[in-house]
Amino acid sequence: MQTRCHISLLPHKQAEKYGEREAFTYKEFGGESWKKMTYNRFSQLVKQASNALLNLGMKPQESVGVFAQNCIEYLVSDFGAYGIRVVSVPFYATSSEQQIQYIVNDSSVRILFVGEQEQYDKAHRIFALCPTLERIVVFDRSVRMNVNDSVSIYFDDFLNMGKDLPRQSEVETLWAEANDDDLCNILYTSGTTGDSKGVMLSYGQYAAAMKANDEVVPIGESDRTISFLPVTHIFERGFCYLSFSEGCHIIINTNPHDIQDSMRETNPTCMAAVPRFWEKVYQAVMAKIEAAGPMKQKLFKYALEVGRRYNIDCVSRRKTPSPLLAMKYKMVDSTILKIVRQQLGLVKPNLFPTAGATVSPEVERFIHSIGINIVVGYGLTESLATVTCDRENMPYTIGSVGRPINGIDIKIGENNEVLLKGPTITKGYYKRDAANAEAFTADGYFRTGDAGYIKDGELFLTDRIKDLFKTSNGKYIAPQMIESMLLVDKYIDQMATVANERKFVSALIVPQFQLLEEWARDNGIECADREALCAHPRVCDMIMERIKTLQQTLAPYEQIKKITLIPRNFSMEAGELTNTLKIRRTEIYKNFSSLIDRMYEE
Repeated sequence: MQTRCHISLLPHKQAEKYGEREAFTYKEFGGESWKKMTYNRFSQLVKQASNALLNLGMKPQESVGVFAQNCIEYLVSDFGAYGIRVVSVPFYATSSEQQIQYIVNDSSVRILFVGEQEQYDKAHRIFALCPTLERIVVFDRSVRMNVNDSVSIYFDDFLNMGKDLPRQSEVETLWAEANDDDLCNILYTSGTTGDSKGVMLSYGQYAAAMKANDEVVPIGESDRTISFLPVTHIFERGFCYLSFSEGCHIIINTNPHDIQDSMRETNPTCMAAVPRFWEKVYQAVMAKIEAAGPMKQKLFKYALEVGRRYNIDCVSRRKTPSPLLAMKYKMVDSTILKIVRQQLGLVKPNLFPTAGATVSPEVERFIHSIGINIVVGYGLTESLATVTCDRENMPYTIGSVGRPINGIDIKIGENNEVLLKGPTITKGYYKRDAANAEAFTADGYFRTGDAGYIKDGELFLTDRIKDLFKTSNGKYIAPQMIESMLLVDKYIDQMATVANERKFVSALIVPQFQLLEEWARDNGIECADREALCAHPRVCDMIMERIKTLQQTLAPYEQIKKITLIPRNFSMEAGELTNTLKIRRTEIYKNFSSLIDRMYEE
């Protein structure tokens, strides 16, 4: 059962409830073995952090920043700040120096917590450029500090400033003064264009979101949730806090590249993920099946078809399967499909919320068919994550993003824009009066920038209004829809559709190099490097043929006519990706302008 209280008190209420029960599984920086932490220990560390922040002079509604990857120290710092009504400003671990400087100055951060050497080095270099910044606190003890650095301390030394809780009476006074109108976070959107804007998230928004999600997300004390997405991201942050409030055991995965190993080692039952994760699962499983012998292929296809009929045709529509189908599914689920799930580390899967981008219907069907309850949803930083999601015991439709959570009022406005009102919606952007005036309608609805429609109570998104392309022939193209359709192909890692003011649709494709290189070797194609591989006519023709197959359901004017293979990945360093790995089209088009122009030469 969920513990409902002001979020500043949550660690301590959970410690009263669960005591010495294990709350977290995590790895120390640089460590190989998994460690455990109890609710009591976490509560104690949070209290120490609150006391230490008071000793450093922090006052209510002043700001601290956390610039680190997922780790136990991140959560201690966040909740330590909440305990004394201090605002926590999350930073992505991959943020550039320019982004850090901008956010620190915009939100007047006084203390910046950092993770490893890379984050410390960036923070140290921008320190003199940030007038409000007074101190850096370093999580990883192995970080080598600059010899001239007199303002940074290690996290364990910071916690020692709160040892024996010398100012606990003041902390408890601040607990009593905590209210729903206080700012909890200023969370800067990564932004596909322009400067980041600080979304103001209050304690009242968190309280409303926790209650509404508790009513529709069936997780509890028996669940083991793994924290994989950056906790800076509102989707992960919201799901992590929800899981903690429900008494779930939380597994903290620090390095995103380790997630497959972490899942196999810890056997989570739940995980928040973006669609790209499941696209890669789909690609990996299908590649294994393609490489298997005819008998194994036939067995898997049979199991997948039974899983589809059971989970999609019946369960998704809340229909009772026939006794024969139920018997067939029980057999394949306990054998073939179980093996597939176990290879992912999912021994007892419960639910897997998925949002952040368009989910390919093909991938969604596949994941459901193999017996994984992928819960598709929709939300924004400005809505404190969930707006809609697939609801337990209610029909869901492949391709929808679910039904509104309780308390959310959705209206479809001009240009089919999805408009939102409710207690989880932000009051606006930090110090951005002009942006706030544009962000809300005259009657107080938040403009999402997403177009969609509601059918039978479910929300369907059609496109991102600002992303819509108009070809020179006057046809409108939704690039995200095209990209989600093609990214399921095992040979495509990243892509950017090109169409605006052009005669036809083209695409820049970043291949999955390992698989493409294997294909080239198997087909007698020798290339000195990736540039030569991407320029080889047979390679381009092979990928184009696969694209033609995948896009058959598109209208002719929506179909990609030409492609260019790119010999490197789109990157954050080149400005081509946001911190949440969304593509920045403007930067990509600028960086590859000559290649794009070449596709349109007569």
